[in-house]
Amino acid sequence: MGDWTPTEPGFDAAFARTDDPMLAMCKGELPAVVLRGAYDATQCPPLLRRFTDMGLMRDAEGLLRGEQVSKDARTRIDIGTSLGNRGGDKERFLQHAEATHHLFRFLFDGYDNPVDTIYDALARLSVGKTVKTAEEPDGRRYGPAIFRVHYEGHTYKPHIDHVQLREGRVDYAVHRYQHQFAGVLCFQNDARVGTGTEATLHDCLWTPEIQPHIAAGTFPDYAAANDVDNCRVALEVGDLYFFNTRLIHEVPAVKQEQARIVLAVFIGYDPDMDEVFVWS
Repeated sequence: MGDWTPTEPGFDAAFARTDDPMLAMCKGELPAVVLRGAYDATQCPPLLRRFTDMGLMRDAEGLLRGEQVSKDARTRIDIGTSLGNRGGDKERFLQHAEATHHLFRFLFDGYDNPVDTIYDALARLSVGKTVKTAEEPDGRRYGPAIFRVHYEGHTYKPHIDHVQLREGRVDYAVHRYQHQFAGVLCFQNDARVGTGTEATLHDCLWTPEIQPHIAAGTFPDYAAANDVDNCRVALEVGDLYFFNTRLIHEVPAVKQEQARIVLAVFIGYDPDMDEVFVWS
């Protein structure tokens, strides 16, 4: 393992490594910026209880105690609006996004707003730029962020996330951004002892030549044959990190009944643009 490691625990460490962390991540020189304790961890359990009380996600504890029976077999539940899942119908996507904005206006009442935590952190890293929720030219907004609730068995195999390179969405305003990032705030880990929400980031920016290995599931063989470096990001509740989603990345399967829950955003970034767009 070389020097290809994330910065942590805070902003000072990121700016000690480079004057422009976002640009360094654009180039693949820096795998990630990790901000430990970005959000008050004590606020996460009661907020999650609010989500279950509102019926936004399954009550895993109630199911384990036999108090509830659920026929919902999904291994991932979204609280928010996913462009990746809903972007095939633009009008319905934008309508759903507006409903998410309405929900988020009261969902965090009495607690610190975790969406603000992500946006404020991104603004500090995006020196001299304006951070805002992505919108179409007519002003209609995308979802501001999304809770992803991952249940037992859910995994993310080696992949990238990119509205152009992966999804081919050229009919959305965010397609104009050359670089795409993700921000992930940990709200709950699964029940494995001694581990956090782990992501493996590979020192390999996507190219068309890499895609056949991703599609065939042979990227691990490619990485081994080409000595591709990697690093792992383990999060505890309240930790936040940012990374370039053109890096090949993966997340292990949830192996316990307790869900792995994160608040996530995608980020459109271009060094030559004054605005940074954020969406889910």
